[in-house]
Amino acid sequence: MLYHRITDIQDPYFRQMHEMMQTIFPPEEVLEFELWAEPLQDPGIRVFVAVHDGEVVGATEYRYYTDMHVAMTDFTIIGREGLGIGPFLAKQRLRDLRSVVKQSGGPWLGMFAEIYNPYLAGDLGFGGVKPMNPYVRREVLAHLGYKKLDLDYVHPSWQIDGEAVHGLDLCFMPVADEELASVPAALVRAFLERYYAVLPQKPGAWYDMVESLKGRETVQLLPI
Repeated sequence: MLYHRITDIQDPYFRQMHEMMQTIFPPEEVLEFELWAEPLQDPGIRVFVAVHDGEVVGATEYRYYTDMHVAMTDFTIIGREGLGIGPFLAKQRLRDLRSVVKQSGGPWLGMFAEIYNPYLAGDLGFGGVKPMNPYVRREVLAHLGYKKLDLDYVHPSWQIDGEAVHGLDLCFMPVADEELASVPAALVRAFLERYYAVLPQKPGAWYDMVESLKGRETVQLLPI
């Protein structure tokens, strides 16, 4: 299986990936095709696809913030069952991220990730691919070491309409200290402001959530 980086919307694998995203995720989670042009050229944003026999069967996007020493997994997609795509993407992503961190010369505190809460998100089909089921994905993240931030999480829609998207948890996987029980609230706030700076319209609920972090020193890490 090939681990291929995409840096241009003209890459033929990108169209396959975008179509897969539209099949797997609800519309509010998918950025329009043309709007990917600029992000893909950002050297800090790393978009890779898993290619099997010329077909995109999985994908992942992630980034590392050198000044905050944290990474973010934007998404992980398993497009087909029975090929070991999940372990392949996780292993290749970890290897690539360690290389990025080493080149930056800084530590790696941990990695953020959003995960659907099946108890809040309702009935989402995720393209009928069983490994993408929220119950399954939460167990996978738990086994990888992710913990849920003690935060009523909401994020802006990627349809750039200013709507609030609920039904997800923001999680964090400690790397430098696997026994970490909390993270600084200032770090969470700085991360959220940086990550969503690209979206010009954000709902009031998002601003309220970010503002609430000002009054906290830490955010507890809870079992998923």
